[in-house]
Amino acid sequence: MIQSINKKNIDEREPGVEPKTFVLWLLIVSSIMLFAGFTSGYIVRRGEGEWVVFNLPTMFMLNTGVIVLSSIFMQWAYLSAKKDELNKTKVGLSMALALGILFIVMQYWGWSQMVYNSIYFGFANPSGSFVYAITGVHVLHVIIGIFYLLTILIQTYRFKVHKKSIRGIAMCNTYWHFVGILWIYLYLFLLLNR
Repeated sequence: MIQSINKKNIDEREPGVEPKTFVLWLLIVSSIMLFAGFTSGYIVRRGEGEWVVFNLPTMFMLNTGVIVLSSIFMQWAYLSAKKDELNKTKVGLSMALALGILFIVMQYWGWSQMVYNSIYFGFANPSGSFVYAITGVHVLHVIIGIFYLLTILIQTYRFKVHKKSIRGIAMCNTYWHFVGILWIYLYLFLLLNR
């Protein structure tokens, strides 16, 4: 009888979103709103004139490939964790992490290309300032993702990530794909709206 009561209580629980997942989605939605504000401001300011048109650094295009490849490795790690293939999970997470770090390094090289071409951050050049601000805030999101990836990788080495404990890597996977999709959007936006 106690088992049937407990089963009934479990079955009667209202469906809901797990709190950590809810916070992740709040972060993603707020980030979307932030970058929507940036890109809207970019378009409005460009329409006011005194806009310096310049080519985006080639590193930004290469970085797009890096972030896509990183997302592929992240997805592979997630799918491997669901199958309890922990060695593949470790490799996938390690590659996603390494490519995330490479993304940041290449972003710095892209900014260096801009400085070399006399595109600086400041009021004298609003177009360059917007590019620095938009890409810089995106890099902060990537840095958050790198710490998250590192945390999940450590948990994997401690055997805390497996098919019965998948929520952490699933959330990391969602965030990492978001950061990748966000970069593709930002790159295409900046490329098409010079």
